[in-house]
Amino acid sequence: MGKVLIIGAGGVGTVVVHKVAQNTDVFTEIMLASRTKSKCDDIAKTIKERYGVTIQTAQVDADNVPELTALFNSFKPELVINVALPYQDLTIMDACLAAGCNYLDTANYEPKDVAHFEYSWQWAYQDRFKEAGLTAILGCGFDPGMTGVYTAYAAKHHFDEIHYLDIVDCNAGDHGKAFATNFNPEINIREITQKGRYWENGEWVETAPLSIHQPITYPEIGARESYLLFHEELESLVKNYPTIKRARFWMTFGQEYLTHLRVIQNIGMSRIDEVDYNGVKIVPIQFLKAVLPNPQDLGENYTGYTSIGCRIKGIKDGKEKTYYVYNNCSHKAAFDETGMQGVSYTTGVPAMTGAYMFMTKQWQGAGVFNVEEFNPDPFMKKVAESGLPWHEIIDNDLEL
Repeated sequence: MGKVLIIGAGGVGTVVVHKVAQNTDVFTEIMLASRTKSKCDDIAKTIKERYGVTIQTAQVDADNVPELTALFNSFKPELVINVALPYQDLTIMDACLAAGCNYLDTANYEPKDVAHFEYSWQWAYQDRFKEAGLTAILGCGFDPGMTGVYTAYAAKHHFDEIHYLDIVDCNAGDHGKAFATNFNPEINIREITQKGRYWENGEWVETAPLSIHQPITYPEIGARESYLLFHEELESLVKNYPTIKRARFWMTFGQEYLTHLRVIQNIGMSRIDEVDYNGVKIVPIQFLKAVLPNPQDLGENYTGYTSIGCRIKGIKDGKEKTYYVYNNCSHKAAFDETGMQGVSYTTGVPAMTGAYMFMTKQWQGAGVFNVEEFNPDPFMKKVAESGLPWHEIIDNDLEL
């Protein structure tokens, strides 16, 4: 049906390639590109052995718009799936505009020199994509991504008005390492060490990092201490669902993880500015990334589950209603299928599903879109068939 080009050969990219290769009725030609072509070649070899599907590979610097544009013009993909670094969202979007390609990513843009997360940079591309007749789909991972689709599904089928939204993200897995992050350490540490923010009564409320926390009970897992963070999907969801009175995001962290994180901060290893070391400029958090375990290598001995979902309160037919929709994902099952752990899996499957929605013309439109702006129903069906089944709990006490 069409060509797709995937940029990024990390854990999420590996999962996306597996899932795209499982749907060759829609993705008829597939290319994987990265700064390091050998990584792409290794993934392509695995895919050929497992599915008999040929993946073309290429080397590209995702910071370089002319290089990206030349690659896009050469391969002529209908859709570019960006699972590179969030720093590279804008260069890839620029190249898509230059080459006439549609675009999908899993995380919003953030500048390298400041840990700041918001959609304004990408929303500013609205007119350019619209005028070019191209589609840009933002934040199509799990959170953001699946959580936006869950909210859209709830709004369509269960509520006349959504009033309270809590996104809850638990990783109850054990990888056996003293300290490791489940995705890019630099991005992960930048994210969780920033001030928290949540939406209440028409304005953003700022909190000290990880200062608000409480135990939350997750299905088949139990109670886990959960910490309030800012997460980018809150920004688009309160915009697209203006009846929301309060929207928050919660994530679990173990005490050992938090102790390591505190030490990393206290000794300056989480800094994102350059320091001079023996006449060489280095960024401490980038050096830290080089010595921490690679998230791609965690899967083999990873046990336990992730549990991510939306807990929603609102009004239906004049009555109060509560609704909880979630997915539990096994790290072992994810590894057995793709060689990657559950966090990469839960991001990669929705990315493929969003691409599938676009390629089958079920998600269409010229401009820049967040996932909740599309019809959630076909996505929910396809994502469940593709490895992330979802579950509902209706009119129970949601604790929050």
